[in-house]
Formats: sequence, structure tokens, C-alpha cells
Amino acid sequence: MRKLRTIEMHRLSVEQFKEAHKLPLIVVLDDVRSLYNVGSVFRCGDAFRVEGVYLCGITACPPNVEIHKTALGGEDSVDWRYFENTEDAVRELHDKGFFVWSVEQVEHSTKLQNIQSVLSQMSTDDAHAHEGYAIILGNEVKGVKQTVVDMSDGCLEIPQFGTKHSLNVSTTAGIVIWEFAKAFLTE
Repeated sequence: MRKLRTIEMHRLSVEQFKEAHKLPLIVVLDDVRSLYNVGSVFRCGDAFRVEGVYLCGITACPPNVEIHKTALGGEDSVDWRYFENTEDAVRELHDKGFFVWSVEQVEHSTKLQNIQSVLSQMSTDDAHAHEGYAIILGNEVKGVKQTVVDMSDGCLEIPQFGTKHSLNVSTTAGIVIWEFAKAFLTE
């Protein structure tokens, strides 16, 4: 085996990315304080061609040196918007026909390992068809605000089997976005 050189990977230009078919997923950051987490979400969003990232509340916006340090240009390719509060972002997503999940540990959550079958059911049932999907990732200490959880159509939970009760925001983003990518990307 030989490692591929960057030029051999045939990556999209920013312009090609903007025109390419997107994963029907918007990632919403609810008061995420770490600029490096924000940058990592942009980088992951670029890797899987998410439709966009919504930055809410205290979450910082590009251009920003710390965001760029981990995003490596993902903040230029992935569309993003800022909302003063996350509740406004959720209302807009609902108005556009998006199904909104908070990623949080709650009663009656959908375990992430079941998301493939849930998405499959949703896509075949016209009564529950959606324009797209959104996932909300919360603050590094407090998680997704309860008011936002209350507005969500459901909650996703990543099962954990160790001694800790949470994962880093950027790790969570990568895991959850990958599950959506497996369901929607064909290449």
C-alpha cells in the first residue's frame, strides 16, 4: 500500500463544493464556546458535504483564526448562518420542513444505532416526508438547552459504555454526521 498524495485524491474546489449535491443535513451549534470545536464541525461538514451549519448564541463565527486552525478552509466551503438564539433557528428549520433532532441524553431518546431504520421509515412514508434533517449540538458543559430540546422533533443519543457521560462536541458531530452520510450518500 502507498499513501495517496493530495493531488491524487481529486478533491472538490470550493466552487465545485458549492455546486455539488449536499447531504440533507444542517448542523446547529447551540452556544458552543470552543472555537476549535466550531472549526472541527466545519471540517467534518465539509468532509461529508452537509447542507450547512447554523451558529447560535455565543458560538463564534468565521472569519476567525482559531476556527480556521481546525476547519482548514471548511468554513469557506460549508454554508453557514448566525442566529442570536437557537430557538429562532429551530423555528426556521421547522418552517422549511426540516425534522430537527437534539443530540442529547433524554428520556425516550432514539439510540444512534437505530437512526438508519428511522430514516428509512421516514423516507418511505409520505406523511412524514421532510425537506431535510437538522441535528443540534450543545454547549460543552450544559449540553443542548432544555427549551431547544422541547422544540425538537426528537433526540438522538450516542450509547456510551465507559465511565464518562459525554463526548466532545466535535467527536459527537463526526459520529452523528457519519451516520447520516451512510444513509444518504451513494458514493
